[in-house]
Amino acid sequence: MVEQDGAERRRLSRPLVLATAVALVDREGLAALTMRRLAADLGVESMAIYRYTPGKEALVDGLVEAFFAEVNERLRTSADDDREEGRAKPAVPAWRAELRRIASAFAVVAHAHPEILPLVATRPLSVPVARRPAPALQLTEHILAVLGRAGFDDPTALTVYRAFVAWNLGCLLVDKRQVVDNPDEPDPLLRLGLHRLPAAEYPRLRALVPRLADYDDRREMLDGLDSLLDGMPEAPLDAFYGGSAG
Repeated sequence: MVEQDGAERRRLSRPLVLATAVALVDREGLAALTMRRLAADLGVESMAIYRYTPGKEALVDGLVEAFFAEVNERLRTSADDDREEGRAKPAVPAWRAELRRIASAFAVVAHAHPEILPLVATRPLSVPVARRPAPALQLTEHILAVLGRAGFDDPTALTVYRAFVAWNLGCLLVDKRQVVDNPDEPDPLLRLGLHRLPAAEYPRLRALVPRLADYDDRREMLDGLDSLLDGMPEAPLDAFYGGSAG
């Protein structure tokens, strides 16, 4: 067993530890994540993973790191598929097409890891910007570069950046998962459990049941992003990548 543990320990890496932690949280929720349980999933003794993360808090921060790393990887490797989102509106400026592509990639990862999304919104706020996970900083740098190449000055770029991040995170947090009361029930009112709400007290909420049941959060997020950006200043140059998003 000692020899086997040594072999397992030699193949460990921080990406593997974090990927296993993400998979555990996806399956069983954040409450299931402990150093002992993670070590068991990796097939090693608990002490073996302390080389890659010093404790539970650091491991939770690692989930945020892994989330942003996945977003960045998707942006690098799925450019053609995601860029179709940017082409959804005719004649969209190139910088806006790229922001739509980023928002789409972020949403895909958020839907894949709904238990991690609240951590993405809150954990970085507890540390200075320079100490946030490198993948998160890399994504921020990319967004600011998009805005800079479009010709925005620094104050305007920060305004657009903050509005962009706030909109995307807000939409995904509010509607990150449709909470279903009875997944086998075909009637939307019963499936969502809203039949328990008195009709006289909640008439509007009950009236919106079909909309809640068929809500396309990704599409509405992107449509709302377009409306938000419509209210922003025009890009002075709009020369990002010479006029194309790729």
